[in-house]
Amino acid sequence: MPIQLPSNLTVATTGASGSLFLKQLLFAVDADQRVQTVNFIASDSGLRVMAEELGLRGRSNLVRQILGAASRKIHQQANADIAANVASGSYPADAMIIIPCSMGTLARIANGIASRLIERAADVCLKEKRPLVLCVREAPLNKIHIRNMYRAADAGATIFPLVPAFYAHPASIDGMASEFANRVLAHIGLPQPDAFRWKG
Repeated sequence: MPIQLPSNLTVATTGASGSLFLKQLLFAVDADQRVQTVNFIASDSGLRVMAEELGLRGRSNLVRQILGAASRKIHQQANADIAANVASGSYPADAMIIIPCSMGTLARIANGIASRLIERAADVCLKEKRPLVLCVREAPLNKIHIRNMYRAADAGATIFPLVPAFYAHPASIDGMASEFANRVLAHIGLPQPDAFRWKG
């Protein structure tokens, strides 16, 4: 039986530093012909971080602001819209990535608190046994953070800390963020053709 590649993705961003990693991941999925649909959700705190780190202004045309152009496949969803498509297990989302994932978002996911769309969509992935990748970012970690990472992983999520690699000798910050995005996408079954591969 052939392996079905993930073509319908949910991508979310929350209030932790690392918006450049989100930007590079959105560039990659927008260009990847295997991906047909991306539902994109930003928390209020995520919007504030993107404003600081990427120079975005306001909530309108968010995808255009991030990519520099409109996208036919990336659709923005309101985090307050708990009735959006990705809030239901009947909607055929193949995987979800939260990048970056704040410790507050992690805590709500780990403890089943799903009052906003990001946490509800993550909850759906867990209950439907679909890939959920949490690109957590915080330092240092306290025991609550570590326990919540364990709880989320025990429920089926992948904890994918926002830690870039340097063995590829990235020439720029964008290149470093792009390689991290490539690794995340490879993890859910979408290896990128330009990704660095260690040859030993």
